[in-house]
Amino acid sequence: MNKTVKFTIAAVATCFTALAFAAEGAKSMRGIDVAAPDQPAEVKAYVGKRPGTQAPITRTFSTQPPVIPHAVENFDEINLEGNQCLDCHSAANFKKKNAPKVGDSHFVDRQGKKLPEASSLRYSCVLCHVPQVDAPPLVENSFKGDEVKKPAKKN
Repeated sequence: MNKTVKFTIAAVATCFTALAFAAEGAKSMRGIDVAAPDQPAEVKAYVGKRPGTQAPITRTFSTQPPVIPHAVENFDEINLEGNQCLDCHSAANFKKKNAPKVGDSHFVDRQGKKLPEASSLRYSCVLCHVPQVDAPPLVENSFKGDEVKKPAKKN
């Protein structure tokens, strides 16, 4: 067979396959028609309410930014003039407020030079740290994060 006939047969087969899938309607993993417009996500309440009332949330993997264990909806916007997170979590205030200190990685610039204050690159906390919500997984999975290894008991 020449190339033109093979190409024509392939094109016709592709059209029939596409029509068969279109007739039954493709479904997404969420169970809705793929062509349907996305619905806005349901607003979930934060797990913690007031700072200091919720235990820290275990990280899923060792390099994961910690999740914020309290609500932040009443916090002021983070901007050049202020960052309300640093009122409790800065190196100067964390002991007085009994809060976790901002990580040491936040006090290093791009060249690796240590800084006395948090780097401007790490100033907007909510770019990496998010408040915890009780949201079930969208799809079933068996993911297991890093397990915390307990030290062996000494006899």
